[in-house]
Amino acid sequence: MDLITDRYAEKIAGILECYDRIILQGTIPGICHADGMTGYLYANNIRIFDYSKFAEPLRDEIRENAQKIAAENQLEIEHVRSHDIRKEKLIEGILEKRGRHPGLVYILSAMEACPTYKPWHDKKTGKTYLKPDQAKCLHYYFYFIDEELGLCYVRVPTWCPFRLQIYFNGHGWLAAQLGKKGIAFTLLDNAFSAMADWGKAQQLADNLNVRKLHKRLNQFARRFCPAIRHFPVEYHWSIMQVEYATDIVFSRQADLQEIYGAITRTAIHAVKADNIATFLGRKLHGNYQDEMGNDFHTRIEGTRIKHHMGPASIKMYDKFGLILRIETTTSDVSFFKHYREVEHRDGRRTMAWAAMKKTIYSLGPLQQLLASANHRYLEFISAMDDPSQGVRNLNKISRTVIANRRSYRGFNFFDDDDKVVFETILHGEFNISGFQKKHFHRHLAQKSGAQVSRILKRLRLHGLIKKVAGTYKYYLTKLGRLALTAGLKLKNFLIPELTAAMPN
Repeated sequence: MDLITDRYAEKIAGILECYDRIILQGTIPGICHADGMTGYLYANNIRIFDYSKFAEPLRDEIRENAQKIAAENQLEIEHVRSHDIRKEKLIEGILEKRGRHPGLVYILSAMEACPTYKPWHDKKTGKTYLKPDQAKCLHYYFYFIDEELGLCYVRVPTWCPFRLQIYFNGHGWLAAQLGKKGIAFTLLDNAFSAMADWGKAQQLADNLNVRKLHKRLNQFARRFCPAIRHFPVEYHWSIMQVEYATDIVFSRQADLQEIYGAITRTAIHAVKADNIATFLGRKLHGNYQDEMGNDFHTRIEGTRIKHHMGPASIKMYDKFGLILRIETTTSDVSFFKHYREVEHRDGRRTMAWAAMKKTIYSLGPLQQLLASANHRYLEFISAMDDPSQGVRNLNKISRTVIANRRSYRGFNFFDDDDKVVFETILHGEFNISGFQKKHFHRHLAQKSGAQVSRILKRLRLHGLIKKVAGTYKYYLTKLGRLALTAGLKLKNFLIPELTAAMPN
C-alpha cells in the first residue's frame, strides 16, 4: 500500500478494516423448500389443500406478537405504504430524538413480496404436493439497538415458510466491543473518524465470534417470530449480502482532497475488465457472460467510483471528505473461491478450491478474501498516484542493462512492440497466479520462442518480473506494477489529453 506507507503516512490518523453492512437470511430446515413442506404436512397428517388453514393461525400468532411487543414498549406500528420511503432515513430521524441506548427503536410494517407455496394435484401421476409460488404478505420490521451488535433490524414475514432477514453493521458491532474495552472512539454514521488505539481496534475487528453471533440470531428469531416454536428445529442462517471496508482516515480533509480527485479521474479510465477480475481474485475467461463495468457518481456525501463484476463489486469513495474507503461488496458469496474441505457424492472428503459456502460460518474465511480484494485495489491506485516516483521508475527501466557481457536494451512505452509486452504482463489473470513462458507466448504469437525467451530475460534484468525458485512461473514485481501502470497512464491518457488541448 504505497499510497499509505510511503507518501502519506504522516497525514493519516489511522487505518481500520471491518465488515460493514451484513444481511443474513434465516430459513427453517425441512420447510424452506416445497418438497420439505410437502413432507412436513404429510408427516403431520395435514391435507395438502389445507395448507392455507395450517398457515393462517401461525400468521395470526406473529401479528399478535408484534402488537404485544409494540404495547410493551409504548410504540405504534407504522404501516409504510409507499416504496419511495427510505426506512433507513426514517429510523435515523427517530434515533436523533430517542438516542442510541439499547432497546427497541421502532416497528414498521409493509406489504412486500414473499415466497410461498400453492397446493397442486398432478392428474398424470396422481400425486398431490406443494409447488413454489410468489405472493405478497405483511412484513414487520423490528428496529432495535442490541448491546452486542448495535443497530439491527429483523424482517419477519407473516406467511409460511417465514424466511427471516436480519441486518446489522460491522462498525456498530465493533463500537460495542470498543465500549466494553474502554477504548475511546468517534463514530460518524458507519465509520470511525477517531480512535484512541487503532491497533487494538483492528484486533477486535478481526475476531468476530460467529458462534456467539449464531446464538444471538436464534434469540432474535424466537422473540420476533414465535411461529418457530411449532417446528422441531431452529433457523439455518446464511449470508445474503455483505460489505467489507478498508478505511484510511486522514488527519485533515484537505489532505484527502489533495489526492482524491486525481485518483478517481485516473481510475475511471485506467481500470479495465481484467483489472476488475484481478481485484476480486478471479480470472477473466473468454466465455464470461455476466455484466462488468465502471460507474462514477457524485453524491451528497461525496463522489464514488464503483467497479462491478456479476454479483460482486469494489467501490472507492470519500466519506465525509475525511475517510478514503475501499469497499468490496457481494450479494452472492459463492462468487468467491477458497481452499476448503469438499465432500464428494461418493462420501469422500478432500481439500480443494471450491465456491464459498453461504453459511454464516463463512464470515471468517470470507473476511480474508474481501480484505485481499481491497488491498489489491489500494495497490493499484497507489501505483498511479505519485507521478514523481513514476518518472523515476520509468527512467530506471528505460536504461540499457549489461549482463554476462551482453547488453539488454531498456523499454520504451512509445514502441509498439514493448507496449504489447507491457499490456500482456499486466493481464489480470497473470497478476493472480503468475504466468509461464507458454502463457506469455500465446499473447505474442508473432514472436518466435527464442524472441520470447529474450523478452523475458529483459523483463527480469530490468526488475519488472521475477521467477519463483524451482518453478517455471513468473510474477510481476512491485517495481513492475508501479512502472508499467505509470507508463501506460502516460501513453494512454495524459499525452492524448495534452495533444487534444494543444491549439491547431
